[in-house]
Amino acid sequence: MSRRYYGYYEYFPPSRPREAKGGIKAQSKRGGFGESWWAKRWIAVLESFNIGARLGRGRSYARSGQVLNINIAQGSISADVQGSRAKPYSVKIKVKALSEKDWKKIAAALAGQAIFAARLLNGEMPNDIEDAFKAAGFSLFPEKLKDLETGCSCPDWSNPCKHIAAVYYLLGEEFDRDPFLIFKLRGMERDAFMSLMCGARAESETCKPRDRKKGKAASVDTTPAQDEPHGDTPEPAASEPLDTNPTAFWKGAGLPADLFGEVSAPAIDASLPKRLGAIPFWRADTRFLDAVEPFYKHASEKGLQIFIGDTGPAAD
Repeated sequence: MSRRYYGYYEYFPPSRPREAKGGIKAQSKRGGFGESWWAKRWIAVLESFNIGARLGRGRSYARSGQVLNINIAQGSISADVQGSRAKPYSVKIKVKALSEKDWKKIAAALAGQAIFAARLLNGEMPNDIEDAFKAAGFSLFPEKLKDLETGCSCPDWSNPCKHIAAVYYLLGEEFDRDPFLIFKLRGMERDAFMSLMCGARAESETCKPRDRKKGKAASVDTTPAQDEPHGDTPEPAASEPLDTNPTAFWKGAGLPADLFGEVSAPAIDASLPKRLGAIPFWRADTRFLDAVEPFYKHASEKGLQIFIGDTGPAAD
């Protein structure tokens, strides 16, 4: 690819990427990436960098499957993105981590409000959690460009480039699945943060059982009942004798006609996958829900036919 110059700067004209096989494709349809407020907040950080047309090309890369893999570690992200050259480009993203001391302050601030503790323990990200972070003197999401360290092995001088942008957009969908991903990128795993918060709420019923006495067994009333003579052993309850006829024993009694109640096909096909939402980092030409919904519908219809005893051609 030839270089061109504009004033003192060299730049690379738009190029057509090579076709990527088995790449990660965005699950969101045309429009924004991510549905939750924290996913949109992550995308807003990227779009605040004003990188122009590279944002559009990054969205195109994310939708067409040019990102081959994404690895998320504590405080960093690495990915391989297929561009116009034979060798994929290596993308690195590092997020400025908060210190353990900072996280202890944040945990204490959040633990002081029961609504935050309850929602976080339930796996939810409260809408006003950013205000709580700011009140403690910190920010949940990166606020400045220097809070992010990004790099790509491509020859484009712009940083972030379209390859970095593509990874950003796909991470927006991962944020929908895991709201605590931003905690991880800021240097704190979910379980470790929960331990900090529960430690700050040591006297709270939210994190500990009602009875917090350690090393003391539960008391048991050993006083004999008033209506029983002291020292007498109560008689064992009478038991029903087993049927001595082996055939009747193993056959059992007949089942009631309404044992299963009303049986019908589900009103909504693939209801469980739909509750899970879009599967992040999905590698296929068809969206996950679009791919599995026909199978759920067919299985429901066939299962109902078999249950009611319809063995005609439609049940095959």
